Amino acid sequence: MNKLVPLFFGLLVILPTLVLSECTCDEEDGDRNKSEALKYKLAAIASILVAGAIGVCLPILGKSIPALSPEKDIFFLIKAFAAGVILATGFIHVLPDAFNNLTSPCLADHPWGDFPFTGFVAMMSAIGTLMVDAFATSYYKRAHFNNNNKPQPLNGDEEKVGEHAGHVHVHTHATHGHSHGSTTSLAEDSASSELIRHRVISQVLELGIVVHSVIIGISLGASESPKTIKPLVAALTFHQFFEGMGLGGCISQAKFKAGAIATMALFFSLTTPVGIAIGIGISNVYKENSPTALIVEGIFNAASAGILIYMSLVDLLAADFMNPRMQNSGRLQLGANAFLLFGAGCMSLLAKWA
Repeated sequence: MNKLVPLFFGLLVILPTLVLSECTCDEEDGDRNKSEALKYKLAAIASILVAGAIGVCLPILGKSIPALSPEKDIFFLIKAFAAGVILATGFIHVLPDAFNNLTSPCLADHPWGDFPFTGFVAMMSAIGTLMVDAFATSYYKRAHFNNNNKPQPLNGDEEKVGEHAGHVHVHTHATHGHSHGSTTSLAEDSASSELIRHRVISQVLELGIVVHSVIIGISLGASESPKTIKPLVAALTFHQFFEGMGLGGCISQAKFKAGAIATMALFFSLTTPVGIAIGIGISNVYKENSPTALIVEGIFNAASAGILIYMSLVDLLAADFMNPRMQNSGRLQLGANAFLLFGAGCMSLLAKWA
């Protein structure tokens, strides 16, 4: 978790400097109104901040709200809905933007017209996420189990039995103790493995969300067209709320300490508003059609899309839909599928305005 902090701030520092470049394509100035656009940007910061905070905190507060507890069936439905939102975000919102960026006529035909870089970057991002997911999980498992598998000394009673009791009695007692200890150990190891998976999933998912949220914020903040910004305010508000629910569900299952939970929730809530603030600050020099801006945004969007698509399909949907609890309940399966389609449909509908 601590490694995400410098990465997050490094992204905020580097990204704006990369997209400052002279424009090589003509831009339309017909609907520019800087003062009116600023009002909508400030409204966007407030609404997105509140919606994101509420969305990410709702599942986290499930411990105090019985209906939202991870042990309840409704939690599976909420996660299915949120996973559908994240999946649609990757396929419908982020990936098409990446294609538009990297196939723009403002870019040179060579090499950008010679190879489908968008799909390649998204594919490599998904593969990279798989590798990080697997290596991080195996690393934490080895570290955890090595600490828990140290040999324990025999207590005084067991030593006494070994000295004075008969062979048959000692064998029976040891076998019984070993069986009981093994059962308990297996249960604890299974719970620990599941907890480690949830922690890795929540951190990798937050990284993918942070990347595209910053880019969305900078693009909105740099725009000076009220006509463009107005529909984005409502669309991004709903977008952050639903996405926050998906991330909040993962964080609640990861059972982090209070400080880590607060940090992750704060990161998510602030990324888009901070991106908007950065966009406002660089709006006078930011050129959205410059080759540098298009390449940087396109690559980051494609990478983010790969992360979100992988996480939603593999770590959220596959994990829950193959869960024995859902497999043994046809009613829960139908409900989860309906909520998945509903979440994906809601986020896809928002593409009409954002």
